[in-house]
Amino acid sequence: IKQFENRAIFGANAKIISEKQVGSIDAKFIKGVGLRYDLINDVQLSHTKNRKEVIDRIQLGDVKQTNMYAFFNSEFNLGKFKVSPAVRLDYFKFIYNDGLQINYETLTKNKAILSPKLNFLYTHNYNLQWFLKSGIGFHSNDTRVVLQQNVDKVLPKAYGLDFGNIWKPTPKIVLNTALWYLLSEEEFVYVGDAGIVEPSGASERFGIDFGITFQFTDWLFFNTDLTYTKARSLENSNGEDFIPLAPDFTMVGGLSVTNLGDFSGGLQYRYIDDRPANKNNSIVAEGYFIADFNVNYKMKAITLGIAIENIFNIAWNETQFATESRLQNESNPVEEIHFTPGTPFFAKARVSYRF
Repeated sequence: IKQFENRAIFGANAKIISEKQVGSIDAKFIKGVGLRYDLINDVQLSHTKNRKEVIDRIQLGDVKQTNMYAFFNSEFNLGKFKVSPAVRLDYFKFIYNDGLQINYETLTKNKAILSPKLNFLYTHNYNLQWFLKSGIGFHSNDTRVVLQQNVDKVLPKAYGLDFGNIWKPTPKIVLNTALWYLLSEEEFVYVGDAGIVEPSGASERFGIDFGITFQFTDWLFFNTDLTYTKARSLENSNGEDFIPLAPDFTMVGGLSVTNLGDFSGGLQYRYIDDRPANKNNSIVAEGYFIADFNVNYKMKAITLGIAIENIFNIAWNETQFATESRLQNESNPVEEIHFTPGTPFFAKARVSYRF
């Protein structure tokens, strides 16, 4: 296959920040407007021979996408409470010139959407802070959705809610905890074989995030972040409602060394659990645990560094997805995992000069 595009992005934005006294309340206001224009020519997906000769074109066209927006953010300090209401207005114009049509057909859609949010912050004391965050946004703004003739929700709404705290139980430990929920009216999935963006129905996700940072000494730190998520489609029956490639458990963290004389560096790890690769979880994308290491030594303006990726040389799959393929000796296509292999044990050296 061959994928190609030629993209130019233009934009501008401006905002005004003001601080005022509303009665006895300290307030901060941010008002702004902006524009982004994407000009993307020759967006193509083609079958090729020997990666050079084009056999047939699956998709070919030009994209012109305009996004104009305005927003208003505010903060009101009420002693230990801080209240932050905000609102944003977005207007999109999608234009797709379909190069596969004889007359180079032009497809157009316009859509405006209002996105409010409301956040609360409560500082219990110097060591404990609570937050409640809520907001409405939208899931996608991909112009190629206009290729779907019956799509009404080109900017489907997403509703989010977070509740949690930041707690410092001792001078050397910081804990972060959050419970969250996300409801999407429609999810758009890019279908690689067809080169289109396809609606896949409403979905919900909820979970818990937990993080800890511990300072052993002035120069040695430990941190880790864990997430547990349940993600399900709302328009499929039980057992057929998995969201492909949505992880249920992830973890990242490591040890960091800073300002140990002229040395710095660390040992980092990342983990992702096995996750469904299709809607009924009959095909599984394998998880992995990978660790990386780096060390740096500073000599005045020169810094020498060594970085080692995948120090245990784990065989892992980076990009994974379930798709159909057929070998020459197979009579029918087979749906199975296709993947990009992850980086094996790999070391590199670095020299930098700062002036």
